[in-house]
Amino acid sequence: MVGYNLVERPKKYFGLGLPNVDLNQLKGKLITIEGTDGVGRSTQIQLLKEWLEIQGFAVMETGWTRSKLVGKTIGDAKEGHWLNPLTYTLLYTTDFADRLENEIVPALRAGYVVLADRYIFTVFARTKVRNVDPQWIRDLFGFALVPDLVFYLKIDFNTLTRRVLDSNRMDYWEAGMDLNPGLDIYDSFKKYQTQLLREFDQLAKEFNFLVIDGRKSISRIQNEIRTRIIENLFTKEPVTWTEVVLHELEERK
Repeated sequence: MVGYNLVERPKKYFGLGLPNVDLNQLKGKLITIEGTDGVGRSTQIQLLKEWLEIQGFAVMETGWTRSKLVGKTIGDAKEGHWLNPLTYTLLYTTDFADRLENEIVPALRAGYVVLADRYIFTVFARTKVRNVDPQWIRDLFGFALVPDLVFYLKIDFNTLTRRVLDSNRMDYWEAGMDLNPGLDIYDSFKKYQTQLLREFDQLAKEFNFLVIDGRKSISRIQNEIRTRIIENLFTKEPVTWTEVVLHELEERK
């Protein structure tokens, strides 16, 4: 039997970073899965968590609007359909900052693998579509850690539409109705998601996402994610006494 250890690589920020955080102490790994609504991120996160735990890793999940500080506030505000783009952005930034400082960083310091369902790239895409200054957004998120891996579940509009309609989950915000109040919900969804998919594709090129075909089956997507993680973040080490001896003998040759 051969177990996996995490490859050690230095952490870095997108900008100035957080004060009083020693990046050298963050021994865990931050893995994020990006993609638009309905692409299957949450399913893949759960399957990945179970697999990593079987490999012997401590795992923590996190995702948008789960902050204890403002998560409920965001939910209430979205119910009222009154968020303008700036308020929308600042609430999500506060949500992320709270989770980063109080959940993600402590978990990484303890050696956990942190799985993030969406990361700051979602805000980059959503706010760009809403005509918020993209440079201002990137400067705003300069305190964010650069993930160790970013997976992007890429999907085409037609496949996405079928999935969303089948799940009966086309809501006000996923349809971009705040941007297109004069359109019916389907036409607004088409316009908004087409723009959003275009932004994600551009971000994937800029930030070197690991792109995975989101049209594949759940099991095939999961297998590809696991393979990429093993290739990029894991190193195999001997874990039985016999393997330790054989490993040392091999090293001496």
